[in-house]
Amino acid sequence: MPTSQDMTTEHDPGLLDALQHQVAVFARRAEQTRLGGTGQLRNSMDRAAYLLLNRLDQEGPMGVKALAAGMGIDSSTVTRQVAPLVDTGLVKRTSHPEDGRAVVLQLSPRGLARLEEVRSSRRDLMAQVTEGWTAAERESFCTLLTRFNSALSARQSGLPASPEGESSPTS
Repeated sequence: MPTSQDMTTEHDPGLLDALQHQVAVFARRAEQTRLGGTGQLRNSMDRAAYLLLNRLDQEGPMGVKALAAGMGIDSSTVTRQVAPLVDTGLVKRTSHPEDGRAVVLQLSPRGLARLEEVRSSRRDLMAQVTEGWTAAERESFCTLLTRFNSALSARQSGLPASPEGESSPTS
């Protein structure tokens, strides 16, 4: 495995400096705008809520531990983030069908409707931001960003990154 020194000499330091700078600018702009979408729905759902609702929509009802594991975060964090979603009726808590003591979280019909509104607004934002890009450029950017996010996630969890950069859209 290459050492940090090997990586520095193997890769162009100027290019890596430019890359880390652009990632920092992206993070700042994403936080400033929250990439929330367009129109009335701009900034209408925070990142944590969006990711939780999206995962429940994609994977179906699940317990807190499974949700936390799938998102790569602590169960206590999921519990804290889910509480307001339950309070506002976007997520329902139900008893596990096989173990009545266990709690299962699932997207409510209201939660699904709200998620679809936000997705549509964010889709419009992505279309506006990438207006003038070709379909191939959008696809390439999405592929590379997915690969980048997968590598960051793998590094955080201590696992090797997959070469294809496969990652769930809900991560």
